[in-house]
Amino acid sequence: MSNSPEAAEPSLYERLGGVYSIADVVDDFIDRIMDDPQLNANPKVDEAHHRVSRAGFKYLVTEMVCWATGGPQQYTGRSMKDSHQDLDITAAEWQVFLNDFQQTLDKFDVPDAERQELFAIVDSTKADIVIG
Repeated sequence: MSNSPEAAEPSLYERLGGVYSIADVVDDFIDRIMDDPQLNANPKVDEAHHRVSRAGFKYLVTEMVCWATGGPQQYTGRSMKDSHQDLDITAAEWQVFLNDFQQTLDKFDVPDAERQELFAIVDSTKADIVIG
């Protein structure tokens, strides 16, 4: 028997490859959602997509994903509720968003276990984003 503690399982952040890998995925995903005609059919979402800097948006989402997956980063943006409360995002639009997310994860061949954990994190934000 060894006196050394058993190595802890790597965090989701580590299993995803850290900040650089996460930033690559976020880059693709943000381009996908900001250009999605179904999401931009909501005039409030379209206006928000054209009001914010893509680079800044990608930075904040990367920061958030790193933080939410156990990385050392601290999220410095607004809460999900504050940043989405005036956008009137519907359940149907949420499904389009999830489909875009799925397409990005497919593109990067994210393994099923990590994919499930990521979807659970995203799902935990739904109540603060979707109206009704």
